Amino acid sequence: MRPSLLDPLFAPVTTLEGVGPKVAGLLQTLLVRPGEPLRVRDMLFHLPSGLIDRRERAEIATAPEGAIVTLTVRIDRHQAPGRASRSGPYRVFAQDETGEIALTYFRAQAAWLEKLLPIGETMIVSGKVEWFNGRPSMVHPDFAAPLAEAETLSLIEPIYPMTAGLSAKVLRRSIAQAIGRLPALPEWIDASVVKAQGFASFAEALKRLHDPSDGTDIDPESPAWRRIAYDEYLASQLALALSRQRQRAIPGRAMRDAAGRLAALRRALPFALTAGQEQAFAEIAADMAAPDRMLRLLQGDVGAGKTIVALMAMAVAAGSGCQSALLAPTEILARQHFAGLSKLTEAAGLSMTLLTGRDNGKARERKLEQIGAGETDIVVGTHALFQDDVAYGDLGLVIVDEQHRFGVHQRLSLTRKGRGADLLVMTATPIPRTLVLSAFGDMEVSRLAEKPKGRKPIATVVLPTERLSEIVERIGHALAGGQRVYWVCPLVEESDKSDLMAAEERGRQLAEVFGEATVGVVHGRMSGDEKDTVMGAFKRGEKRLVVATTVIEVGVDVPEATIIVIEHAERFGLSQLHQLRGRVGRGDKASSCVLLYRPPLGETAAARLKVMRETEDGFRIAEEDLKLRGEGDLLGTQQSGMPFFRIARTEHHADLMETARDDARLILAKDPDLKSERGEALRALLYLFGKDEAVRLLRAG
Repeated sequence: MRPSLLDPLFAPVTTLEGVGPKVAGLLQTLLVRPGEPLRVRDMLFHLPSGLIDRRERAEIATAPEGAIVTLTVRIDRHQAPGRASRSGPYRVFAQDETGEIALTYFRAQAAWLEKLLPIGETMIVSGKVEWFNGRPSMVHPDFAAPLAEAETLSLIEPIYPMTAGLSAKVLRRSIAQAIGRLPALPEWIDASVVKAQGFASFAEALKRLHDPSDGTDIDPESPAWRRIAYDEYLASQLALALSRQRQRAIPGRAMRDAAGRLAALRRALPFALTAGQEQAFAEIAADMAAPDRMLRLLQGDVGAGKTIVALMAMAVAAGSGCQSALLAPTEILARQHFAGLSKLTEAAGLSMTLLTGRDNGKARERKLEQIGAGETDIVVGTHALFQDDVAYGDLGLVIVDEQHRFGVHQRLSLTRKGRGADLLVMTATPIPRTLVLSAFGDMEVSRLAEKPKGRKPIATVVLPTERLSEIVERIGHALAGGQRVYWVCPLVEESDKSDLMAAEERGRQLAEVFGEATVGVVHGRMSGDEKDTVMGAFKRGEKRLVVATTVIEVGVDVPEATIIVIEHAERFGLSQLHQLRGRVGRGDKASSCVLLYRPPLGETAAARLKVMRETEDGFRIAEEDLKLRGEGDLLGTQQSGMPFFRIARTEHHADLMETARDDARLILAKDPDLKSERGEALRALLYLFGKDEAVRLLRAG
């Protein structure tokens, strides 16, 4: 049960004065994700992005164009619109020692304005000044008060991120009411951390952020912001630690390769493993041999050879009499894993089944029987692997590829199909250490930094779209020499709304140059069969140029492809550009990546393309991406199982993450059920930051 002292904060936002259904709808758009209930609590975490300081006074004659200024003026006269133009502006003329200004209102009531701005009164007015024909005007001043009264009012006003149709005044008033409902909450942060960081209480920090005394108060580095960021990190890390505790509560099993399947696989490998692969596999094998369940993240740069390490782990599981499931995010990738691993599994005596959403009827039934009877060692597939009708004989190891595409619940639903199954998750998106902690704080991490021997560097060039004809000509020479080429476009088809070149249109243009037989098109709106047909033809060399959207971003493996052109590269994030570039350079031939941009380039886009030109190190690229974008977009948190932080910013608060993780682990070691006084306070923290599921894990466990 949620602690009753939080009830005022979990009331619907419509319980606030002045928030009816229309305003609530606008706040819903602004504050929470679609489908989430909107509560008073959500108002607290909508922090200011800037402020207006009205303590600095300006004079009319020197007021800068377009700037928000505060003036001390005497009201001279009112000029209502004439009867012929009732919709015209109502002007109130005011002056100071330097000149006169028109305070301009549209559709305003004369009586209301006469009361607001009485003739002869000295007033403080604030708003944006615009100059017309040498005369200053202030349209709808956002602040007006008599001089004597203004001294008692707050002249510093926070500015909040807004949405169309919502008034800033209504938003500020609603947030003030939400702050007024804050109950006296117990302190959930360890006293030593409070002292070391100089943290104020949760309520004091929120009040300071929403009622700043100057710009430093709303800086992400300010003590108040750091306090709330730490609370958010602590809630996140505690939820992850509880999830880990729950998974660890289910006993695992010690898996050792008694049947010698690993040795058979090693003999079948046509190459030597890198030192990094051997190290990562040793860590995984040690986890599997221990009685506790494995929870490990295998991070590897593009082409670092994670799949072979995963196959070795699956050989160990098979050798100890267990099945493995390899979960891929797309059907293309699942089929590619199946095709790529089949020669090795055959040579090592491992049986493998491919199960996707495309399987149906008798063929599906036959596969399900084999899986249920334990006749297959490895099952490769998509989400189909954890549908209700899929039962395993004895599932001991679950491997999830491209972890950030799956939520925590999905990875849990698959491990539940086994008896204390080990879990290995893999990502080809290199993730900075701070983000690993935020997203995978419940996991041990292995990292593959080097690429397999024989891989040649990829030459990366950055060119403006004006040089398109040169690129097409160069590709013609490459195709004539038997090379294969990817051409990536951001959109599927031409639309009036966008100037981006679409895949289908670009495909038609390139087919006119190189011939229909040479060019294929792949995009997300095609069916799985259609995509497979084109990619199969590309892999076999029947098609030698594929125009694609980002469906080829992850895992597609055609070693013969040596050139990738990425159109409108300035529109992609760094990690995505790095993933796309990794589609080439997979064979023994020199490869190149052409980043096409439309000038002029913005500062951030220019910085991104510069990094791509300078390095192929995915971990450095990820760190740069974090600096340029913040963690919000880095792994597409909105669409994925990654955590979504409202307050915390990794680029500002990374140091707090490790402290939060250590504190979360320490408290659970001392008080695994959160029954102590601090434990009860931490339960309130989990609810406040939307980690209710973690509390349910406590009750269930």
